[in-house]
Amino acid sequence: MVKEAIKQLAQKVKPGDKADDLHPREINDGDFQTALDGLTHAPGEPPKDLDIHTPAEKGVKHSWLQRYVPGIEKLAAEYHVGNYVVTRDDPPNKFWESMPIYVRIGMQALYHGSEQSRLLAMPRVEEMLKAQSIKQGAAFDSPVNALAHIQSFIQTYQIDTSALLEPDIGKYKTFNEFFYRRLKPDARPPASPEDPDVVSSAADCRLTVFQSVDEAKKIWIKGHNFTIASLLEDAEQAKQYENGEIAVFRLAPADYHRYHSPVAGTVGKSKSIEGCYYTVNPVCVNENLDVFTKNKRDVTELVCPRPDGSTIPVAFVQVGAMLVGTIVRTQAEGAHVKRANELGYFGSTIIALFPPGKVQWDADLLKNSEQAMETVVKAGEQIGRFKA
Repeated sequence: MVKEAIKQLAQKVKPGDKADDLHPREINDGDFQTALDGLTHAPGEPPKDLDIHTPAEKGVKHSWLQRYVPGIEKLAAEYHVGNYVVTRDDPPNKFWESMPIYVRIGMQALYHGSEQSRLLAMPRVEEMLKAQSIKQGAAFDSPVNALAHIQSFIQTYQIDTSALLEPDIGKYKTFNEFFYRRLKPDARPPASPEDPDVVSSAADCRLTVFQSVDEAKKIWIKGHNFTIASLLEDAEQAKQYENGEIAVFRLAPADYHRYHSPVAGTVGKSKSIEGCYYTVNPVCVNENLDVFTKNKRDVTELVCPRPDGSTIPVAFVQVGAMLVGTIVRTQAEGAHVKRANELGYFGSTIIALFPPGKVQWDADLLKNSEQAMETVVKAGEQIGRFKA
């Protein structure tokens, strides 16, 4: 989709076009580096008029950005600067969710140029995104101007602060403390807490679910090299999940960034896998970029007991991404957790894998996912049931 849009745009450019109309082949790595530097913050810097959280459709209209990345406004008009998501209301509400301008620039850096030059530039782009994520992380860990950043973030995303465990935003020492904010104990109650068959959402997120990995690859996850073995980086462990049920929980910037167990059980072994910092936005996931198998991630196995005395393993994969690379697990190996108990915070996407034939996802979620549409859900909501 993205590559085709770039080709179409390039064909429309004529000699004598103004700088604002130049196509992406005129852009080089330095342009992207300058643009990203202009959007991120150094420790101690106040919020900017145009920063990483500016919605893409607003950010592309800024004249200074046009100078560094010519053609971005025209390119943005050709294809995604966001995506549609749907709620579980009755009737469902479909609405447009804009991606941040920083994500738009990072994605364009991955896709600009010819196929050959893009592949040659990939390591440089990967390093650039990693360096920018580290830079921004240091700024968001700084107490300088933290309150101003938090206030700007709340305003940009219209965040409801009434459910916060600490509602006084002046008490958050850094922006990151607010980003992984805690909620009141009753803010995300688990659905039917005594029902052992319920599977619940791991996070406040945009959710897609599929009855098989093959279906997920056909409709949603288009990375050419995506396999369960490469996701888990363990061919033996992957065997029990091959073509099993899969749920993808994508946390948007405004979401509560703590995640919870979708099942009751025991926390098994975990491991960390180093990787890239690609965005997990659907535009990238739906392209031929191996986002989930190249990004930094942690893999935790949960062991879920069943009423008949058997157990079901669940692979719980916590994926880091652009600007949200840190993953903090809050449960040690051997810990017993109830469904909806916290497992960690930060991260950007959670992927839950089940052995085949174990879970039936809720019908509305399946319908939306089959139409390549994410559903907005909250942590603790029922999203499926174990099969008898």
